Amino acid sequence: MSTRTRTAPDTGAHSSEAAGIITDARQRIDDLDGHIIGLVQERMAVSAVIQRERITSGGRRVNLAREMEILAHYRDQLGKPGTALAKTLLELSRGQI
Repeated sequence: MSTRTRTAPDTGAHSSEAAGIITDARQRIDDLDGHIIGLVQERMAVSAVIQRERITSGGRRVNLAREMEILAHYRDQLGKPGTALAKTLLELSRGQI
């Protein structure tokens, strides 16, 4: 079996050198994804504290002005897909409104 045949199904690469680079980069992405998931879970926990305190003090569960700031920040940093990401994060953190 040639190196090309062996590496292509796993990585799409056509050389063992490229396959090695892709494999290493994929591992880095997997590590980053683990960190991102952990940060999202932490964000959700912090948001729960904020919501609980806001409701306990007589306020509303959601602060729409703050959410607009978050949406704008993500859009400014990441473009239009950033807005979609921010919406997902907000929904995970406070549920659907």
